[in-house]
Amino acid sequence: MIAEATAKTRAWTRPDLIALEDLSADEILHVLDAAERFAQRDPNHAGQELKGRLVANLFFEPSTRTRNSFGLAARRLGAQTLDFAPGGSSTSKGEAFIDTAKTIEAMGVDVVVVRHSSPGAPLLLAKHLQAHVVNAGDGPHEHPTQGLLDIFTIRKHKRRVEGLTVGLIGDILHSRVARSNIHGLTKLGAHVIVCGPPTLVPGELRRLGVEVAYDFDAVLPRCDVINLLRIQFERQRTGMFPSIREYARLFAMTGDRLNRAKDDLLILAPGPINRGVE
Repeated sequence: MIAEATAKTRAWTRPDLIALEDLSADEILHVLDAAERFAQRDPNHAGQELKGRLVANLFFEPSTRTRNSFGLAARRLGAQTLDFAPGGSSTSKGEAFIDTAKTIEAMGVDVVVVRHSSPGAPLLLAKHLQAHVVNAGDGPHEHPTQGLLDIFTIRKHKRRVEGLTVGLIGDILHSRVARSNIHGLTKLGAHVIVCGPPTLVPGELRRLGVEVAYDFDAVLPRCDVINLLRIQFERQRTGMFPSIREYARLFAMTGDRLNRAKDDLLILAPGPINRGVE
């Protein structure tokens, strides 16, 4: 059994949030319990937990939802925010990634939220900065805060995570969201199925304790939760599957498939969505 009571009394001691792979079940539950308390607040009244702190968003990849969500969350906790975009900055002139981050830190930054196309970039920053580092996505490696949000949503609607069957459907190969979900969900006792075209679902994921499948229609009736992951065209080489139409026929969530799913199936999609594909 997952000892949820332990998480409610455990203090968070990590200086950074880099990957759900690093966290214990108790640490994940501690974050989820804290998020539940924050969710009950009036969003129109800012908290004071981060009063006097400065949070910098360093996004080296395009983002709308994640960057704005971090900024909004920081301000709702009383912090000031600083947004950085590489276009027009010294990084476009050849300044090193670490040097850019240290320059931002020298402005009095307490927390650095970083998104980067290179796996391991947030961990590299954490080794060089005094500021706390939060990973907002590093290439195909992990997206821990999206993983936590997905698990939070599952627990909110299902009242539990342990014992649920969760299907991650789509482009697993290139998905940092999939990896964070896998690490977080399995640690909390869920059974995870990864499903998609063989070219996009690496068989070696079995070593993480998940079930690998290639037939969506076969696994759908077993699932309590489905997370529809987009095809990441920007990270793919050509020929990963025959055509968009063929992919949609085999793996898109349709009305017919919904009729064959559990009545209380919970469907998640981290976005952005490729309309008519997933």
